[in-house]
Amino acid sequence: MTYIDSAILNLTEWFCRKFQVLTGRTNVWLAIQLTNLSIIVYFVWAGMYFLISDAATRILVALFCGGLMFVLTQTVFKVPIEAYEHEAYRRVSKGFRNPRRVRDAVLRISFLTLSLVLWSPVVFVYLNLHLTIILLGYSLIVLTTIVLYLLACDPLPPCPGKVREWIRGTLPSRVAASESNPS
Repeated sequence: MTYIDSAILNLTEWFCRKFQVLTGRTNVWLAIQLTNLSIIVYFVWAGMYFLISDAATRILVALFCGGLMFVLTQTVFKVPIEAYEHEAYRRVSKGFRNPRRVRDAVLRISFLTLSLVLWSPVVFVYLNLHLTIILLGYSLIVLTTIVLYLLACDPLPPCPGKVREWIRGTLPSRVAASESNPS
């Protein structure tokens, strides 16, 4: 499984570097966006459970979600993306590899195994029992797996992104073309 993890990690880093060249956004930015998406999915999941539960359970779910939101504002939402990216750029400029490549290997492999092993039971349960909540739970596992792989990658040095340059290059020519052809 270590070889599969290493191959997926190398493929993810290749994808992240291509993504950064195109958009100018790093793997750190992408990981944080997917973390935000997983937080939204989690709260949708909690909201669905809130709707189908009794009053006492609703109070517990509301208190737990409120506490979770407080913890998120003190941890994940407290530091801006730029600070994480700056730290990654600084580490790479010193010639150091991402310590998460080795440190988080067991966690990545565990979530990868969960993602692969639970795929068929989730599809089976969804098709036979039509429980959409099982899809939300599984999507959280898959999103966490992807985020773990993204966070273990090293970014390229900062670059503006080809798509942004291409858009900037076409905008002035469109403005000049519309001014020269008054209709």
